[in-house]
Amino acid sequence: MKRDDYIKNKKITINFGWIFIIFILTILIFSTGYYYFNKAYTYNIYNQKNVEKNHRNFINKLLPSVNDAQRKYGILASISLAQAVIESDWGTSQLAMKYNNLYGIKAFEGQPSVKLSTNEFVNGNFIKINGNFRVYKNWDESVQSHARLLFNGTNWNRNQYQDVVNSDNYVAAAEGLQIDGYATDPKYTKKIIETIKRYHLNQYDKT
Repeated sequence: MKRDDYIKNKKITINFGWIFIIFILTILIFSTGYYYFNKAYTYNIYNQKNVEKNHRNFINKLLPSVNDAQRKYGILASISLAQAVIESDWGTSQLAMKYNNLYGIKAFEGQPSVKLSTNEFVNGNFIKINGNFRVYKNWDESVQSHARLLFNGTNWNRNQYQDVVNSDNYVAAAEGLQIDGYATDPKYTKKIIETIKRYHLNQYDKT
């Protein structure tokens, strides 16, 4: 075999060798990427299902209480549920988990209370302040207390939440919460309405 032919054949052999190596590496990279992508996708779907399950469990747990409060005080179940979701972050806040306060209701002198920091919207900004919050025996007691507050108003204004109480639909009631000064967050009404729509909470309203 001539030297030129030998070199040519050797180059072809080397080139095929590199092509084979590159091919194998490509398969390995693709397989590894697919494995981790599939694992991440499965993990995300699993987590999403867990979150949805936890949310559904939270709603179901509060349904007897909010339905009872609706019968007694006329507070729409969707409003009670949506406020509990937002105020307690699905029952996971410290105030909800340790002290059974789902709505961030403040305590008056002589009532069981705990001092915690909270965010308040003041002069266009959220700031942290310390407040005395009610402590309840269980979540049902918290739901009933919240409904009574809306129904009876405050010590300084018995009609304070009448826009909420007199509303026969959740949009008007959510707007009433903002108008009547329940929360300082300027987006509170929007958050309430979006939560009700997303989880179809108005299906529990008896109007």
